[in-house]
Amino acid sequence: MEMRDIDDLPKNAANYTALTPLWFLERAATVHPTRKAVVHGYRTYTWLQTYQRCRRLASALANRSVGLGSTVAIIAPNVPASYEAHFGIPMSGAVINPVNIRLNASTIAFLLSHSRSAVVIVDQDFFTLTEDSLKIMKEKSQGNFKPPLLIVIADESCDPKTLRYALGQGAIEYEKFLESGDPEFAWKPPQDEWQSIALGYTSGTTASPKGVVLHHRGAYLMSLSNPLIWGMNEGSVYLWTLPMFHCNGWCFTWALAALCGTNICLRQVTIKGVYSAIAKYGVTHFCAAPVVLNSIVNAPSEDTILPLPRVVHVMTAGAAPPPAVLFGMSQRGFRVTHTYGLSETYGPSTVCAWKPEWDSLPPESQARLNARQGVRYIGLESLEVISTQTGHPVPGDGKTIGEIVMRGNLVMKGYLKNPKANEETFANGWFHSGDLGVKHPDGYIEIKDRSKDIIISGGENISSVEVENSLYMHPAVLEASVVARADERWGESPCAFVTLKPDVADKSDEQWLAEDIIKFCKSKMPAYWVPKSVVFGPLPKTSTGKIQKHVLRAKAKELGPVKLSKL
Repeated sequence: MEMRDIDDLPKNAANYTALTPLWFLERAATVHPTRKAVVHGYRTYTWLQTYQRCRRLASALANRSVGLGSTVAIIAPNVPASYEAHFGIPMSGAVINPVNIRLNASTIAFLLSHSRSAVVIVDQDFFTLTEDSLKIMKEKSQGNFKPPLLIVIADESCDPKTLRYALGQGAIEYEKFLESGDPEFAWKPPQDEWQSIALGYTSGTTASPKGVVLHHRGAYLMSLSNPLIWGMNEGSVYLWTLPMFHCNGWCFTWALAALCGTNICLRQVTIKGVYSAIAKYGVTHFCAAPVVLNSIVNAPSEDTILPLPRVVHVMTAGAAPPPAVLFGMSQRGFRVTHTYGLSETYGPSTVCAWKPEWDSLPPESQARLNARQGVRYIGLESLEVISTQTGHPVPGDGKTIGEIVMRGNLVMKGYLKNPKANEETFANGWFHSGDLGVKHPDGYIEIKDRSKDIIISGGENISSVEVENSLYMHPAVLEASVVARADERWGESPCAFVTLKPDVADKSDEQWLAEDIIKFCKSKMPAYWVPKSVVFGPLPKTSTGKIQKHVLRAKAKELGPVKLSKL
């Protein structure tokens, strides 16, 4: 017998509209037209002004035949134009492609070519980088290169020479481009919420970066999930420490309009700048990778303004934060919410949801619990840890390692023009993260490693994350990363790369320091986990602040195998 709903009422224009975060801006401009929306130095725009500027941008793009089916790239730090692009570009029907400003010219050339960006909006300081990228594209095009329309963003805090140069090369100044648009432009929302809103590229440490395509529906749901998860209130003051080019600023670009909050732009992130903004603008929230939290915890006193004027909420993701860093943040008055996600899941999509019963635990225990990746976001339908052999869920014992997989509306549409990668990543109806973890008895998940980062020593799996967490507890260690190094006896053994704190008195006696660190580790972990070698120096990082383990693995390979160890 066929199962049917109780009615046969159809969707119609009155009761069904495609979900999109773009309407949040129209509402913010209606409800709080004079409230500060975007602050950048002495420049301030209200929500009404921001809405008009975004409509001008959409109109100016439409006048240039940029719309549905087009991609517009933006290469800029956290400035007002970056924020406006997140609304103005999709309001024209086009897709926003925020490009990481820390990439080199050849990678940007690949991104612009692969995405077929028709327009490039670029900050004046990154114009020559963009120019170099376009030259590479032209050389590779074999005579059929069509350059994109170039729009340059001026910034009073930058050298005027770079702006003059860009204008001399034929770029249009961003404010002039906006003037060509209509502030009352009748933009149209997408007909279908599956329509693409954003394209972002993964780090691509070993192969070409993959283009992650996101839809309006997912952006809408994530924009509402984030404030709910974090307990953000209407009118929150948000500091842009997280780059907007990183997963669209984890969708907080759109969320801040939903909250009618205030965006405080930081062109360059310095710890002094973070503390100053908290004191000057009444900042209530900011997001940052653990590497930034580590800098806050270890900042010299002249860069800080403590005690904080209020509790400041911090969301962290991008790597597993060491418990020692979480503990240090809470001691300074920051309330850290730990989330986890990927570019492919619109940014953070799991949260270590705080439980009231944890309040009475010792601070160290709280930090250890809060270092876990947690449970699924409200907008994500399924989160699981599955066996890499059978594909079945692993038991919730906190020990059995499996792959973290997700399913639901916060998963990307797929990788642009990459059917093979899509087939692999969506195998068996799950999005496969490539991260290895465990599920605890309380249902919270915890990352143990990227699948390629697990160390197998004498047949035993060693989690590099666990070893790193212990290293961060050593009083002399500022940063640490652990990779596998060939070992004549064990096959592989942990090799620790360590950056020392600036105040370590005697850095010259590396052998003594290495022995002290190894001795410390022996008191904290099983013997076979203890690093057999310690290498001192700065750690290589990606453009988004993640430690480049593939570079460290190459260094460990150059060191050659650990000779027959006693253990």
